[in-house]
Amino acid sequence: MMSHHAPQPVSIEKIAPPHPHDPLTGAEIAAARSILDAAGLLTETTRVPMLLPDEPTKEEFAAWTPGDPIDRRVDVTLLDIATGVATEAIVSLTRGEVLRTHRVPNDAPPYGQPQYLFEEYERAEAIAKASPEWQAAMRRRGLEQHMALAFCGPLAPGYTGRADEVGRRVIRSLTFLKYDEQDSPWAHPVEGLIVHIDLTANTVIRVEDHGDVPVPEGHGNYYPETQGAARTSLKPIEITQPEGPSFTVSGSLVEWEGWSMRVDFNAREGLVLHDVTFQGRSVLSRASVPEMVVPYGDTAPGRFWISYFDAGEYLLGKNANHLELGCDCLGVIRYLDGWVADDHGHPVRIPNVVCMHEEDFGILWKHTDLSGRADVRRSRRFVVSYFSTIGNYDYGFYWNFGLDGSIEVTAKATGIVFAAAGEPGVRQQHATELAPGVFAPVHQHLFCARLDVAIDGEDNRLVEVDAKRVPMGPENPFGNAFSWSETPLRTEQEAQREADTSVARVWEVQSASRTNRVGRPTAYHLIPEPTALLMADPGSSVAARAAFATKHLWATRHESGQIWPAGRYPNAHQGGAGLPEYTARNRSIDGEDLVLWHTFGLTHFPRPEDWPIMPVDYAGFWFKPNGFLDENPAMDVPQSSQAHAATGAGSCCGGGAACTCEH
Repeated sequence: MMSHHAPQPVSIEKIAPPHPHDPLTGAEIAAARSILDAAGLLTETTRVPMLLPDEPTKEEFAAWTPGDPIDRRVDVTLLDIATGVATEAIVSLTRGEVLRTHRVPNDAPPYGQPQYLFEEYERAEAIAKASPEWQAAMRRRGLEQHMALAFCGPLAPGYTGRADEVGRRVIRSLTFLKYDEQDSPWAHPVEGLIVHIDLTANTVIRVEDHGDVPVPEGHGNYYPETQGAARTSLKPIEITQPEGPSFTVSGSLVEWEGWSMRVDFNAREGLVLHDVTFQGRSVLSRASVPEMVVPYGDTAPGRFWISYFDAGEYLLGKNANHLELGCDCLGVIRYLDGWVADDHGHPVRIPNVVCMHEEDFGILWKHTDLSGRADVRRSRRFVVSYFSTIGNYDYGFYWNFGLDGSIEVTAKATGIVFAAAGEPGVRQQHATELAPGVFAPVHQHLFCARLDVAIDGEDNRLVEVDAKRVPMGPENPFGNAFSWSETPLRTEQEAQREADTSVARVWEVQSASRTNRVGRPTAYHLIPEPTALLMADPGSSVAARAAFATKHLWATRHESGQIWPAGRYPNAHQGGAGLPEYTARNRSIDGEDLVLWHTFGLTHFPRPEDWPIMPVDYAGFWFKPNGFLDENPAMDVPQSSQAHAATGAGSCCGGGAACTCEH
């Protein structure tokens, strides 16, 4: 979980007037630090767990005139590592002053700690290894010769309610062996050895040492020099656009085939999209995946508490990857850099953090008429993506925009599954054996997308649409009939819903003021994919902390600052923050400025094929126009420039039965 990016020297003499939805620059982060320093808020023991843009309110944005300056603000969490006291500050870059500060009440229920610092990972390992109890446990197991190379992985503690932990800045450490410097530690877990650490006092709270399960010795390395020679049977695939890409980029403004959007990036959410329009009409005010939780279903002492919030505890954006052409992205690529703050508030540049490209997506539409004429158009989509590595797992987030006005959101999970040790060949109830003695616990990856919808404006309504059977009888004499039902969801609590594939359930976001040519409200459908919700018991700690994952859909009336599905500080929080708080007033959402929160993800029963690195697994959803447009918006798409018939006598338009362009 360590940063691979170094702080960058940045001149702060002049900051050009940006667009209100531009990402923070290195100069702005440096300026924010200088303002905090001048205000006396930075000391030798002050650290910066989180620094984000304090985005303009919708009222401020509506009053802004392009070309004019707007108050650019930064939202900073400061942590005194000597005392554990955390303070929030709002800094105006435009005015050069701290507007307000607020002490974070993390020493009383419901507690909650700021995000982890990169330096705390190294400090936690040093504290664990210096512990006489840890050393004694390693010697008792006969592992003293491995202590120097052992990896003490730092892990968020969840919330257990233990009296010696509540209100303290706690991290837990599990131990993994490395047999040489290049060895993958995840393959060699030291089962049952748990070190509980107070990061403020820099002391060990307690050490647990359960059992004597042998450490698996088989390697989990994936480097070519370990795996052997690469296969030679795959022939090259070249993706070229000799005339360049079809999209344009001007600062943060990106335009492609009727789509327009502002591409933003911050340390917590990673990729954020603003002002998304299609054919000049608004679709989304803001869109991101601001949280995800990875709860484990194992009852073992070293895992029952694991429920990582990879955005809220670790910061997805701060851990984002520097993407490489030909590896992470293929084709004609345009990258955007990202800027985040390091532990001391200095700007850090992540090169090529956002990837943008076009890709072929098979058939867009096709028909062969009665005379044999085949008309075919190939689909293409515009993809905006980034990747983040949180410890052993790697996550990619992809926003795919189609020529038909649709948006597909995909999360990709890969990396190394979290491993435990067990007796080889002995089945476990909550973990599967991947390799001899290597067990991977069952777990979930549950993401929450936040869609600040704006279907032809901010006045929107929400309707649940289900397929509906019609009983045989006078209205259905042959039993073949079926229809659909529409259920308005008018309040925040009515809109807490679960998906139902048995009735093809979708959620329709309608304009409250605009209709299409057949008199229906213009609308988009949120189409969920099958996703199990949180499997933990409703009375569990993780169910309270990750309440967003107990429903597939939540909807709220927009309110500035309501961004985080599990609250601002899910780390060690006992629960109830985020969406439960946001919806407690049960506000009307009928014809209002509407925000959708959609839970999607994976329930992972690990398999041997997931070792030593897991092939990408996918989860996502669609956001598709439904009456937003009066007809197929892709009727004017030209045939492929590579169109040809197998006989060489035709094309995709009029090529007859010999046309092969659909491949």
